[in-house]
Amino acid sequence: MKTFYWLVKREFWEHRGGFLWAPVVTGGVFLILNVMAIITAEVMSARHGMQIGGNDIGMMMRNADAGDLAQVGAAADVAMISSMGMIGIVMGIVVLFYCLGSLYDDRRDRSVLFWKSLPVSNTSTVLSKVASAALIAPVIAVVVSIACGLLQLILFAIVLSFHGVNAWQLLTLSHPIRAIASLVSNIPLYALWAMPAIGWLMLCSSGARSKPFLWAVAVPVVLGLLVSWFGIMGLFNLPTAWFWGNVVQRVLLSVFPGSSLVFDKHGLQGVNDLGDNNPLGVLSPDHTYGLLASPNLWIGVLTGAVLIAGAIWFRRVRDDS
Repeated sequence: MKTFYWLVKREFWEHRGGFLWAPVVTGGVFLILNVMAIITAEVMSARHGMQIGGNDIGMMMRNADAGDLAQVGAAADVAMISSMGMIGIVMGIVVLFYCLGSLYDDRRDRSVLFWKSLPVSNTSTVLSKVASAALIAPVIAVVVSIACGLLQLILFAIVLSFHGVNAWQLLTLSHPIRAIASLVSNIPLYALWAMPAIGWLMLCSSGARSKPFLWAVAVPVVLGLLVSWFGIMGLFNLPTAWFWGNVVQRVLLSVFPGSSLVFDKHGLQGVNDLGDNNPLGVLSPDHTYGLLASPNLWIGVLTGAVLIAGAIWFRRVRDDS
């Protein structure tokens, strides 16, 4: 267990730029863009002799009923979790290219010979890279997203306080604890959902003699085109839409957080059933963990395990010398 811990730590040290600084920089850019938008709105309103609500916003807050206050709290929640969208996209890109280079780069620079000389098994090495992609990367992204979301919520509260809104009331209408719990609780679910993509990308990384990205993308896309062509020609009754949605998209795009809400029917149905006053319901465990009942999830986990086993085998036998 101690050896595995140091293997994971090595992965973090070697890829700190992607795992840590990419989400930090993205979160910083997101906050700067919001500050710029606020300053632009204030300057433009002053330049044209307009006021952004003036004290009317504060009066509306004081006269608001329970439903109006619920909508204000929902807007604050959206502002708090909105940074996760941009950070999640960047994290997905980082994980995708990390998996593609995780085993190929060691063979390309011949450092694999050094690591194989150590008393560390191929299984432990590959699994440490899987853990880094499936757990370390999303944990760091969630922590950065939580920090950015809280800073953004405080920023909006301060700005609105200059327009007659009670900042403390706005903060109490939001649900930061629920937002944090929802984001953290989705990390294990992300690890399960992303398993087929992580397994496929690592299989290409360990098996391809060159250009693993081309192999990772070309193989599923070409197969998808062949399935579509067979369907158009009427040669075979193949489920074209199912293949693109459950094979091509899963092995390429499952590393992006929230992709289960797009690619799984349960996720789409759950989003449609949520009310406008409950934006955090999309991320709540009551909704997201319903995915555990989906066969697509567990088929993907099993497929990912088989692909990871193939990556371990290729790392043991591949010799590009």
